[in-house]
Amino acid sequence: MNDRSREVFRRVVESYLSSGDPVGSRSLTREMSEKVSAATIRNVMQDLEFMGLLDSPHVSAGRVPTQIGLRMFVDGLLEVRDLDQNDRQMLDQTVGSNSGDVSGILNRVSTALSGVTQGASLVLAPKHEAPIKHVEFVSLGADRALVVLVFADGHVENRLFTPPAGQTPSSMREAANFVNALVEGKTLSELSDTIRQQIDVRRQEIDVLARDLVESGLALWGGDGERHERLIVRGRSNLLQSEAGDEDLERIRNLFDDLERKRDIADFLDLTETGEGVRIFIGSENKLFSLSGSSLVVSPYMNADRKIVGAVGVIGPTRLNYGRIVPIVDYTAQLVGRMISDRG
Repeated sequence: MNDRSREVFRRVVESYLSSGDPVGSRSLTREMSEKVSAATIRNVMQDLEFMGLLDSPHVSAGRVPTQIGLRMFVDGLLEVRDLDQNDRQMLDQTVGSNSGDVSGILNRVSTALSGVTQGASLVLAPKHEAPIKHVEFVSLGADRALVVLVFADGHVENRLFTPPAGQTPSSMREAANFVNALVEGKTLSELSDTIRQQIDVRRQEIDVLARDLVESGLALWGGDGERHERLIVRGRSNLLQSEAGDEDLERIRNLFDDLERKRDIADFLDLTETGEGVRIFIGSENKLFSLSGSSLVVSPYMNADRKIVGAVGVIGPTRLNYGRIVPIVDYTAQLVGRMISDRG
């Protein structure tokens, strides 16, 4: 875009974010830094519409930014304001006393953040590290899942993650059943170590059973060095006449199936421990908010070791006042991070 089209685009988006109404060419002629006609601005807006940055709700109406246009504005043209002094004081008062447990303070932060922004607030608490009592994996769609962790001390935590490709609700239930048979008294990291030990044991059993077949030339390894190695049997019907050979192959096949299940479960546990970074999600970019046409502005907070332990955010319409909301969310994250650090 040249300077004129960039200014037209910026003013359309800013006006839309402020009023929620389509923006017409005539109103922009009074705001432009250079004197241009309404016809010239209409031509520029048509070009921006052709580029997919603007849209026209009705034939005779003005223009509004598209989701792609909002993304471009947020990434490249957004002017973030300084934090308003009244907003700062309201947030400071929330954590000023630093009294009560962490959960209680985070609840107050969430309430204050919602009040300051007039939007729905989101606060993700630090991850719990106590022994786990029960685990459930819940499919929310092809690329979104929820894990529910019930800890031995009664704490319950929900975490969102993207499951490995090809997983179904049924396979998630099987994974949860397997994990729950091992989980008693273990933390999440200890449980991951247990699963990996079982993977190593299964891999060794396969190696032992397959060694004779490979040495005799009846089979060979395929996909060496890959995650999903394969044992390729040569001319099984002609070369393997004994029942013992068939039993070995069936045993190897079962071990392979078991190995893949445990690898999938190890992936689930790794994803459960994974956190998300700083992002502004707009509309359908976040699958959780795609149907409601909402946006999420979120920022992580860190503990004294500079490790991300949680996040705070605001959910609102796609025409959020990003210039005001971003510094509020950022400042709130810093406040919560200091509070968590002070409490060790």
